[in-house]
Amino acid sequence: MVARLVIAAPSSGAGKTTVATGLMAAFAGRGLAVSPHKVGPDYIDPGYHALATGRPGRNLDAFMCGTGLVAPLFAHGSRGCDLAVVEGVMGLYDGAADQGELASTAQVAKLLKAPVVLVVDASSQSRSVAALVHGFASWDPEVRIGGVILNKVATDRHEHLLREALGESGVPVLGVLRRAPAVATPSRHLGLIPVAERQAQAVEAVAAQAEQVRAGCDLEALLALARSAPPLNAEAWAPPVVAPRAGRRPVVAVAGGAAFTFSYAEHAELLTAAGAEVVTFDPLRDEALPEGTGGLVVGGGFPEMYAAELAANEPLRKAVAAFAATGAPVAAECAGLLYLARSLDGTPMCGVLDADARMSTRLTLGYRDAVAVSDSVLAPAGARLRGHEFHRTVIEPGAGALAAWGLRQPETRVEGFVQGGVHASYVHTHWAGTPEVAARFVGRCG
Repeated sequence: MVARLVIAAPSSGAGKTTVATGLMAAFAGRGLAVSPHKVGPDYIDPGYHALATGRPGRNLDAFMCGTGLVAPLFAHGSRGCDLAVVEGVMGLYDGAADQGELASTAQVAKLLKAPVVLVVDASSQSRSVAALVHGFASWDPEVRIGGVILNKVATDRHEHLLREALGESGVPVLGVLRRAPAVATPSRHLGLIPVAERQAQAVEAVAAQAEQVRAGCDLEALLALARSAPPLNAEAWAPPVVAPRAGRRPVVAVAGGAAFTFSYAEHAELLTAAGAEVVTFDPLRDEALPEGTGGLVVGGGFPEMYAAELAANEPLRKAVAAFAATGAPVAAECAGLLYLARSLDGTPMCGVLDADARMSTRLTLGYRDAVAVSDSVLAPAGARLRGHEFHRTVIEPGAGALAAWGLRQPETRVEGFVQGGVHASYVHTHWAGTPEVAARFVGRCG
C-alpha cells in the first residue's frame, strides 16, 4: 500500500493548502509519483494539487460517499504511486454539523490509517504552541499526530522559543516556514481563485510553495513518517461497467474552461464506464456543442465572474436552449443552474429555465440530505442522495413546478428544477456514492 500523510491544522487559515501543495510538488520534483487528495467537497484545492503532481486531484468525502468508500476511493486514486498526500478540511476534528466526527479530517485519517502532520499558525504564540499541540494529539487516541509543521514563524528567536516549548511534547517538529508573500494564493468570495483562471501565476505559486517546503521542512523525516503507515486492506474502487449498447457510444458534453471548473474526477470515469464518450467544451469559447452530443453536463464554477463573456457567446446559448428543448438529458449543478437560467445579474443566459439569478451577500454552505422529488434523468422520485451547497447567489423562483430535491437542512424546503430532460439544482453531488446516477443519465442519451 502507498505511503501516506494527512496534512491537517487546528483551524482553517493555518496554511494547509500551502503546505500540502508544496509537499506534493517537492516530492514530485524528487521523482516520486505523488497521489493528491483533499478531504471534503472542495473543488478548488484539488486543481492546485493536480498542478503540483501531474495527477488528478481527488476528493475523499465521508458524508457524500459514505465512510465505506473512503479507503477504496483512496486506493483507486493512489494506485501505482509512491506517496499520497491528503490535505484536510477546516480544523482536524471539524466535520459535518451536528454529526460528530463524520466527514472530519480526523475520521478520514483513521479510515486510511494515516499519520497526521499538524500545520500550526505560530504567528501569535510561543510557549502556548505546546499546549495546543498536546491537546490535539491527545484528544482522540486513534488519531496519530506524527509531527508538526510550524507556519508563519517570524524570526530565528521565535523559532527557538517554539522548538523549546515543543521539545517535551513528544511530537517532533518536521518543518518551520517563515512568512512568505510569494507563496500566497489570491482568494475571492468562494475561496481560492481556481488554477484555470490564473494558470501562469498558479504555476509560479506552486513552484514557490515547493521551494519554501524544501527549504523549511525535513522531507526525509516526512517521507519516513509516511512510510510508517500500516497496510491498508482496501480494494480499489472502480466505476461499474455497463454492457455496451449496439451502435456508437453516446457523446456526453461536459462544460469546462475557466467558468466551469468544479468537477470530480470520478464523474467522467463513471460516465465512460456507463458507455459514454465524454467530450469537454468551453462555453466561453466554443460556439456549438460537440458534434453528436447526446447528453449535457454543466457543473459548478464561477459564471458570475464571466457573465458578460457567457452572454456574448449567443450561438452556444441558443444551442444549449435548443438541445434542452429536445428533451435530451441535461444535468446542471450550481453554476450550471445559473447558466441555464434566463439571466444572471441582468445579463442574459441560456433561458432554459424560467428563472433569474443574482449575486447575494449571503454565503450558502453546508452538507445536504436530498430526496428526489420528481423523476428525472438523474434519479427516480424518492431516491436519496447526499450533497453539498456552496454559493453566494440566489435564483428566483428557487424551485420549478417540478422540483429537483427535497432538503431537510438547514430547513425543510424543495429546490431545483426538473423540466423535460433537464435536472438543474444548487446541490453538488458525488456520483461515486451512487453510481447508478451516471448509468441512468447515459441510458437517457440518444
